[in-house]
Amino acid sequence: MICPFANFEEIFQTEDGAVYQCSRRNCYWLDFQGSTTAFKVRDFFAFKKRVDAIDLEMMLSNSARTFDFEIIMPFRTDSIFVLSVQDIIKLKAVLSGAKFMIELNSEIKACLQAKALLAI
Repeated sequence: MICPFANFEEIFQTEDGAVYQCSRRNCYWLDFQGSTTAFKVRDFFAFKKRVDAIDLEMMLSNSARTFDFEIIMPFRTDSIFVLSVQDIIKLKAVLSGAKFMIELNSEIKACLQAKALLAI
């Protein structure tokens, strides 16, 4: 177990990975490729932006072996991700789904708060 006192809520999950929110430590946990990495909220979105910036077309079109994998070392973590093109596609799907669910949850809360204020 990552933290015995943590209160995890699943944000998004695919068969390739998942993102969880820990309300006790105010962070997100990425479960991908058999390892789990904790991110502060800001670092999670910076990591997603960095993954989204990977040029898959260049990786696929360049025949040099150096373009077969992308190595990413997220800020303020002990993790290193060595990703093939297929891994990047899977990771992008997990991160995009998680971001969508986080934004959807924020919008729902904002709508409910606005409705509660109107009811007063």
